[in-house]
Amino acid sequence: MAVKTLRSHIPHLVTAMLLLLGMMTAATTQAQAAPQRLAGSMTICSYSPVPPGWVVTRSAPSGSCGGRYEYTITELTTEASVVVCSFSPIPPGWVVTRSAPSNKCAGVAYEYTIIQLTTEASVVVCSFSPIPPGWVVTRSAPSNKCAGVAYEYTIIQLTTQASVVVCSFSPVPPGWVVTRSAPSNRCAGVAYEYTITKA
Repeated sequence: MAVKTLRSHIPHLVTAMLLLLGMMTAATTQAQAAPQRLAGSMTICSYSPVPPGWVVTRSAPSGSCGGRYEYTITELTTEASVVVCSFSPIPPGWVVTRSAPSNKCAGVAYEYTIIQLTTEASVVVCSFSPIPPGWVVTRSAPSNKCAGVAYEYTIIQLTTQASVVVCSFSPVPPGWVVTRSAPSNRCAGVAYEYTITKA
């Protein structure tokens, strides 16, 4: 009798075990699919990719990276300004406002001060700085704060303007056209300035 009763419960036990096994597998898969998010700062090997939104703030020789360099990387979250190594990626919306000799970035000569463009309508940047979309160069001048290059640029954001005078090397945003060219006395390093107009 006991054997018969046990046999009648076996299918139910197998079903329960299979359900339990399925739930454990699903939980494990979900945990593997959602890796922990990086935060703050960390040290990586120089041959590792730098995640988007992170910058390199230090480099040093490393014994744990195969005799190459290790980088300290920092996530840009609440910072408005940060000093990075010259080879660091510059995230979208950030510009280089200063360059100086570096004693914390092994392997390169310079470090950059970068700032995030938020409420600024105009800012002075080093000539090698990225120019964000919708911004133009209205002036260039000899620089004493951008070590390694000769010039710094004044850039402005195009918002309500219908027409503006820019240096001839300035990006011309989509929807704008060049309507005039003239000799320039405010764009050091080039001969001409352009008037651009919103089409």
